[in-house]
Amino acid sequence: MKVQVLTTPGCSNCIVLEKLLDQLGIRYDLIDVTEKPEYLEKYPIFTAPGLVIDGKLEFTGIPKKEDLEKKFS
Repeated sequence: MKVQVLTTPGCSNCIVLEKLLDQLGIRYDLIDVTEKPEYLEKYPIFTAPGLVIDGKLEFTGIPKKEDLEKKFS
């Protein structure tokens, strides 16, 4: 399973999502969309963070922990 967090500099919500993923033991890659704008073309998020799982945008913003657990169970 490939997990990517689409983030922007100074994004406090992104840090919250990273901590949630860390608590669940999920490995992920951080993608700064200001440095890699091609990700915004592929995944048009209007608010950071975006959570991409296996090439599919699953969440924008901060998902509930229960929803994350369901996705990864």
